[in-house]
Amino acid sequence: MLLLVFAIGTIIAGIFTMYFGSGKSRAIGSVLFIIGIIVAIIFYNYSGGALWGSPAWDWNTVRDGIASIIGGVIGALIALGAFLAGIMKA
Repeated sequence: MLLLVFAIGTIIAGIFTMYFGSGKSRAIGSVLFIIGIIVAIIFYNYSGGALWGSPAWDWNTVRDGIASIIGGVIGALIALGAFLAGIMKA
């Protein structure tokens, strides 16, 4: 799951930096985007896509991991919302 989260985060950060950056920032965004794509391909290989041999994980393991990441993000957003609501009421 480290590979999946790293790939998604790096791709999003790269796109964001390429769009809003200027000069060197756009170049750094391009590098981040390319690194994210490479890591996503590595994740795809290990999660069932047989690019370089047999897959190391089955789809059920990957699906459970993705579900746990989504649940963690939703829980963090709810906690952040409760925190901000508490701060704004005080």
